[in-house]
Amino acid sequence: MTIVVTNVASAEGKIHVALCRQAEFLKPCRLSVELHAKAGTTTATILAVPPGQYAAYAYHDRNSNGRVDRNLIGLPTEDVGFSNGALKGLRKPEWRAAAFEHGFRAQTVTFALRHF
Repeated sequence: MTIVVTNVASAEGKIHVALCRQAEFLKPCRLSVELHAKAGTTTATILAVPPGQYAAYAYHDRNSNGRVDRNLIGLPTEDVGFSNGALKGLRKPEWRAAAFEHGFRAQTVTFALRHF
């Protein structure tokens, strides 16, 4: 599966991309990869993804500390994004808004990072 992350602000740090089943959603996901950030668009490939329902998310780990940094009220201070553009407003996205079906064929999922 190819995951294309757009709206990457800079080449600083890394882009963390995760592909999650429902039970893992908004937690560390078994299928994930970290890449050097590329300003504009960063593309990740996750191999041997079994068919099923998934959601994808990504964040720009500008300081390479391995997590999404947050402010005092819990909002991300690093850019984040979810499949289907599921991140709306200031709330955490819901599984059903981010979920998509993956079959046996190659698939590309594209979404943009967002800054709060």
